[in-house]
Amino acid sequence: MTTVDTMDTLGSVEQVIRMVDAGCEYVRITAPSIKEAQNLENIKKELRKRGYQVPLIADIHFTPNAAELAARIVEKVRVNPGNYADKKKFQQIEYTDESYQAELERIREKFTPLVNICKEYGTAMRIGTNHGSLSDRIMSRYGDTPLGMVESALEFVRICEELNYYDIVLSMKASNTQVMVQAYRLLVNKLNEEGLQPYPLHLGVTEAGEGEDGRIKSAVGIGVLLEDGLGDTVRVSLTEEPEFEAPVAKTMVHRYYDRAGHGPIAPIDENPVDPFSYGRRHTREVGNVGGQNVPRVIADISRLGVRDYKDLKGIGHFYLPEPDKWRMNDLGADYIYSGYAPVPFMLPNGLKEILEYDTWSTLDDKVNKVPLLTVRQFLNEAHQHNTINFVAVGLKDLDAVLLERLKGDATVILVLSTDNKHGLAEQRRAFFELIRNNLEIPVIIKRSYADLTDDQLQIYAATDVGGLLIDGLGDGVMLGTEIAAGGKSREEMQNLVQSYNNTGFGILQAARTRMTKTEYISCPSCGRTLFDLQETTAMIRKRTDHLKGVKIGIMGCIVNGPGEMADADYGYVGSGKGKITLYKGQEVVKRSVPSEKAVDELIEIIRQDGNWLEKKSEI
Repeated sequence: MTTVDTMDTLGSVEQVIRMVDAGCEYVRITAPSIKEAQNLENIKKELRKRGYQVPLIADIHFTPNAAELAARIVEKVRVNPGNYADKKKFQQIEYTDESYQAELERIREKFTPLVNICKEYGTAMRIGTNHGSLSDRIMSRYGDTPLGMVESALEFVRICEELNYYDIVLSMKASNTQVMVQAYRLLVNKLNEEGLQPYPLHLGVTEAGEGEDGRIKSAVGIGVLLEDGLGDTVRVSLTEEPEFEAPVAKTMVHRYYDRAGHGPIAPIDENPVDPFSYGRRHTREVGNVGGQNVPRVIADISRLGVRDYKDLKGIGHFYLPEPDKWRMNDLGADYIYSGYAPVPFMLPNGLKEILEYDTWSTLDDKVNKVPLLTVRQFLNEAHQHNTINFVAVGLKDLDAVLLERLKGDATVILVLSTDNKHGLAEQRRAFFELIRNNLEIPVIIKRSYADLTDDQLQIYAATDVGGLLIDGLGDGVMLGTEIAAGGKSREEMQNLVQSYNNTGFGILQAARTRMTKTEYISCPSCGRTLFDLQETTAMIRKRTDHLKGVKIGIMGCIVNGPGEMADADYGYVGSGKGKITLYKGQEVVKRSVPSEKAVDELIEIIRQDGNWLEKKSEI
């Protein structure tokens, strides 16, 4: 989506060209009023003049007359059913069946002219529901739920079908990845149930943010749906220049181009996991893994060759010589896997070391260090740890003999890995086998990758691990370094271990299963934006990135304001040139705050709410 003011014809054209050259196959441009809708024609003419035939999509929210004009010009219009015919005032309204039906008739009257124009001009339409902008009417009847999102879109779809218009794409965007995935799955299910057309799906995590966090969060939401076989177009919403979005989306999609061959995965008769709601798989507690514990992160340092304290800095553990103490940051690994090479110094209290069984069995310390066993060792070796035994398994290992033995051992944590190109499906199938056999054993999800770029690592791992976490499966994550370690220098291995550790924590946060840092729900900017989103996001992040678990919405305009940041604890929303409105949840706290004072005022609101902490000095 473009970020230049739509009235800036040449600026818009130049940006569209940069996006297309970066790999974008559709371009969306905001049309908040009639004048912007009219100028789409000038933008389109200039693009065609320069030889660019890319389809254009007009982004419409509150203005049906702008949509009706844009539909005569561009290839597709996007309407948001939450605000196309409704106004959101965050009111709870009681409806009878008759009064609700009357509201549907009102929507039909307002929406029908656009449908007829689209039919006449051969224009496609995206009916795009956003979790944060559900109408008061939908919220009053269905609540703030995936079902409410689906019903919001289906009200418009039913009108389209009654008018014999089928050139429709549907989307169910949310910043909360769990809600987003559930909504898309439920939408497909409802289309089937009602006998409606199997419309194409446009996938996206709205307000994903920037940098590593934005990429991981997008992949957790989009990747699992692609793995489900859902999705026809993809948009990655990053708070960055729009030409940086398409390469990330291509990395997600192109991964499936060579996925034809894979190991067999046994079919199931019934899904033991509800795909339409989140519920974490019930497991027993072993050590601090499973049960009610947050999912754990295991850092693989086995190829690093640890020599001294400094080697643990990359995984969040810092030794301070002066007080002779260890300190851990919010991304401090919970366990380290050192393989066959024990760490040659005393670890910080609470950090346990996992070693291969053959090495562990020779050590004097068999309490603070714990073993990783093969299936054969687990079944045959008598001497094991008294309380924690990690056992490496794959789907093929879960036979009757192992399953029976697991039933009688309360010390086991499984480390589930796969070599299958369809690894998520295989690992999900392994979880189903455990559930089917009523085994409440904690499971660490392990994935290993060959040399990847940073983007590839974040996207692949977030898809593979996050897709399981979204379904409530998994009690921890381990990104193995064994495949990627070959030929790397010591410094390169230190960077790799740190990258893997940070990615593991990022996936848990994006899947909403463990919050270890501040979450920024920031929109990707568009022609409506009233301030520099990238600069402002960086400024707010610098002041607040130590507020663990706090969610801050940073929205460029009122369209992406209190609704779109539905999950945020606090909000910073552009309300005019140089003016900011500040929110606590969805409640306005201060209006028209000068932008130069707005960050200080935001921090004061957080402080008054009891959620402010002073920043610790850098280590």
